Amino acid sequence: MNLSTDWVIFLQGQGHDAVHWSSVGPQDAPDEDIVDWARAEDRTILTNDLDFGTLLVSTGASKPSVVQLRTDITLSTHVGPLVAQAIARMEDELVAGALVTVETGRLRLRSLADD
Repeated sequence: MNLSTDWVIFLQGQGHDAVHWSSVGPQDAPDEDIVDWARAEDRTILTNDLDFGTLLVSTGASKPSVVQLRTDITLSTHVGPLVAQAIARMEDELVAGALVTVETGRLRLRSLADD
């Protein structure tokens, strides 16, 4: 699996309705299946797999939004506050459709709704 299930606990603690893919679908599901599910359920994908952002940009899709971690350590105990800050700061963009990249000391935003 991409990120630890600890992220669910962290995000739920922040007031988000979070689920881990392992409770929804098979571990070996192709990225396209995860994207299709997230779009149908109006979810945002949190990942450190850059393929999700590439998939959305290359297909011109505006949903689902993706928050991608570009940090050496991806544990919620380490970068959780950065992710929480990014979600809060870019909430409107995530609702509309966005690719948000969280790096140590930097956030990047690419609107998918305007593409």
